[in-house]
Amino acid sequence: MSNQMPFPCLLLAAGRGERMRPLTDDLPKPLLTIKDKSLLQWHLEALSHSGVKNIVINHAWLGQKIEDILGDGSQFDLQIQYSPEVSALETAGGICKAMPILNPDDYFLVINGDVFCPIFPVKHLIAVVAKLRNSQNRPLAHLVMVPNPVQHPDGDFYLKHAQISEIESPGAEKLTFSGIGIYHRDLFQDLEAGTPAKLAPLLRTAMKDNAVSGEKYLGPWHDVGTPQRLQELNASDE
Repeated sequence: MSNQMPFPCLLLAAGRGERMRPLTDDLPKPLLTIKDKSLLQWHLEALSHSGVKNIVINHAWLGQKIEDILGDGSQFDLQIQYSPEVSALETAGGICKAMPILNPDDYFLVINGDVFCPIFPVKHLIAVVAKLRNSQNRPLAHLVMVPNPVQHPDGDFYLKHAQISEIESPGAEKLTFSGIGIYHRDLFQDLEAGTPAKLAPLLRTAMKDNAVSGEKYLGPWHDVGTPQRLQELNASDE
C-alpha cells in the first residue's frame, strides 16, 4: 500500500437539504448538530479513532462554512481536503470529481454526511477491506444495509449470504442502504469528471455481475431527513 493507510474516506456533504428547511437556509445540512456535535463531527471522530486519517469532504451549498469550521482536520488528528462542487453532481458524479484527491489504491470508504450512526464500527470496515482485497473476485462495492426505517418501508436491495441484489430470491432480505459503503475505484472508471451521475445505476449494473457484497448493521442508525427527526434525536438518550 501507498501512503493511503488504511484507505481514504469521502464524506458526502454537497446536498441542499431541502427537507430540512428552514434549518438549512443558512447552514449546510451536515453541520446540523446532535448532542452538541455536528453530523460531520460524529463521523470525523469515529474515523480518527479507527485510524482512517485521509478524509475528503465534497460540498456545494454554503460549503465554505464547512471548510471554515473543520479546516485542515488537525483538530481531529485528521488530514481533510475538500472537493467543492459548483452545481450538484449527484452521488456518483461527486465521487468521480473527488477521485483525484482521494487517490485510492483500490478501495475507499464513502459515508453520507447526513446520517447519524454514533457507534458505527469503522474498524470493522478496515477488516472488510482486507477481505475484499484478498477475495478472488474483488467486488466493486460493499454496502452496509440496515433494517427498513418507518420513512422507507420498502427498502432498497436484497441481501443474501453477503451478496447484494435487486432481484428477490428465497431467503433474501430486503433492506435499506445506510449511505455507508466501500467502493472500488473501477466502479467509476467510465464516468466523466464534472458530469452529474447517480450511484444506483452503477450499483445495479455491478449487481448483475455479482460484484456487490454487503452486510446488515443492527446498531443505531438514522437518516436525519427532517427537522422533526433531528429534534427527536436531540431529545433521545441514544
